[in-house]
Amino acid sequence: MARNLFSAQSLSKSYHEKTLFTSISLGIMEGERIGIIGKNGVGKSSLLKIIAGIEESDEGIVTRGKDVQIVYLSQLPQFETHETCIQAVMSGKPDIMELLELHRQLCASQESNTDKHIADNIHELSVRIGLLNGWTLDNQATILLTKLGIKNVHCSVHSLSGGQKKRVALAKALLSEPDLLILDEPTNHLDADSVQWLQDHLSDYSNAILLVTHDRYFLDAISTKIVELDNHSLYTYEGNFEYYLLKKEQRIAIEESTAEHDRNTLRRELAWLQKGAKARRTKQKSRIDWIANMQEKPQQTEIRNIKIEIGNKFLGGKLIDAIGISKKVGENVLFQDFTYRAAPGDRIGIIGPNGAGKSTLLNVLSGRMQPDEGYVSIGDTVSIGYFDQEVKTLKEQMTVIGNLREIAEYIDTGIGKDRFITAKELLDRFQFPSKQHHSFVHTLSGGEKRRLAMLMTLMSNPNVLFFDEPTNDFDIATLTALEEYLEYFKGVLLIVSHDRSFLDRTVETIYSFEQDRIKEYPGNYSAYLEKVEQRTRPLHVHSSEPKQQHVKHNTQKKKGLTFNEKREFEALEQSIQDLEIALKDLVLSMQEIPSHDFKQFEELSQKQAIIQQKLDESMVRWLELSEKLT
Repeated sequence: MARNLFSAQSLSKSYHEKTLFTSISLGIMEGERIGIIGKNGVGKSSLLKIIAGIEESDEGIVTRGKDVQIVYLSQLPQFETHETCIQAVMSGKPDIMELLELHRQLCASQESNTDKHIADNIHELSVRIGLLNGWTLDNQATILLTKLGIKNVHCSVHSLSGGQKKRVALAKALLSEPDLLILDEPTNHLDADSVQWLQDHLSDYSNAILLVTHDRYFLDAISTKIVELDNHSLYTYEGNFEYYLLKKEQRIAIEESTAEHDRNTLRRELAWLQKGAKARRTKQKSRIDWIANMQEKPQQTEIRNIKIEIGNKFLGGKLIDAIGISKKVGENVLFQDFTYRAAPGDRIGIIGPNGAGKSTLLNVLSGRMQPDEGYVSIGDTVSIGYFDQEVKTLKEQMTVIGNLREIAEYIDTGIGKDRFITAKELLDRFQFPSKQHHSFVHTLSGGEKRRLAMLMTLMSNPNVLFFDEPTNDFDIATLTALEEYLEYFKGVLLIVSHDRSFLDRTVETIYSFEQDRIKEYPGNYSAYLEKVEQRTRPLHVHSSEPKQQHVKHNTQKKKGLTFNEKREFEALEQSIQDLEIALKDLVLSMQEIPSHDFKQFEELSQKQAIIQQKLDESMVRWLELSEKLT
């Protein structure tokens, strides 16, 4: 029987007078994989730290199972000791490291001492280390570091960049194999290949995982349960990210219908009460108390999507001409003899291993850096917006709106009668509430700072956008809004990103760093993967017999549906559609119930719960059968 690893009950947390969450509860069992999602600043990272025992909650308790090992990977890990990368990773197995050190000391003492007990101890230690696979610990650490993009495993951790330290810390966490692995944005600072490797690695991981990530492909592949932190509360969805999207849409529809019903009821009752003292005296006290409770009931926070409606500046005939450019760092050639002539509507994703030169290419194309060979010419009408990996433009001791007004008081979108958008209006559209406009930047979360930095980039109303890893620390709502904006962006777009989902939705061409060359692939990231797989797929002998055997093998491997399952699948599709219609009609009927008819409202509420349960069960079964078709 699976044991409970931790239970968090009635947790509350505030930060800088901002309430993050109130009286929430969460637990995780052995083998579960929970993905925590929510907008930037709602407290996802704080919740992970409380569960890991790094921070304390304002209220509530966290109970951890006996002898449960928990390893927490933060967004910005720090290393206190001056150790090498491989030593840092191997320290993830302190029990084995202690045995190895003791073995080394005994072997050293044996050189000057022939005591038989020492030899016996060495033999006993060797057996224990072997049973724990300790003799291959350095090899395991090296493989993990290499897969995550760290080639020089013997360099000092303190000589690495922040992103490289994150990869070393991730390798250490993976090597430790704890009962519960807590990961805060594990895909940040990884290239696309490393993200795919990590996804495959964790898919085979048998222990429990609790993670926060913006990578929707990663979240969908890893999670068996989604927990959303929203409006100070937790909402749980049994299933992966795709299942969450289905259920979230249904929940919002029901909440909106219920909220509208409550508002209509409150309006009618308040109008009745306001008729005068005579009517009020005839009203039952319980009804008056009920109306008072409705007035005091917390209002459902309005669900707002971020709207980006910034216009596009005029693009002239000449944009960016990069002819025969080359660049190297020391003796390392990043790229050479590369030519690019920008055209309106270019949507280019730039991918490659860490350190290949992707950011350098953006710097050269934007004029920030000069090429070693060739030249870059930028047209007079080009207005470049550059969004860096690291937020450098924000002034921490200034307010949120103060930072924005340093760019402009307003921008001219050139669209419609409301073409002028003020700094305040832009902040509202990017989900910075009015009370936060005059907050100091240093009080913002990491994701909120990056959202503000992106807003400052877009506020300059550029017609050429350079994005260097724009998805780091963004929540899914911000990513979706940014994707919608880029869908209508008419200028030139160049994106360096490891986020496969983001690239699939935003670009039409891939530039791939392959050794010291940059190769062009038409299409988005998925199309690029298909071409690479075709190129690397082993060639089959063109005889008929092996080809038939290969086809037969694939046919046997595919599960497919039985005849009865196929009929069940078709029936489920119709049943789900009927249940959704019934649920919608029921919600509409509930809105028409007179405010005084509590009995009918209760009866329909019970019926609603029954239909919702049937719909949930049908959807789960439908998903099980649909997986067999893929």
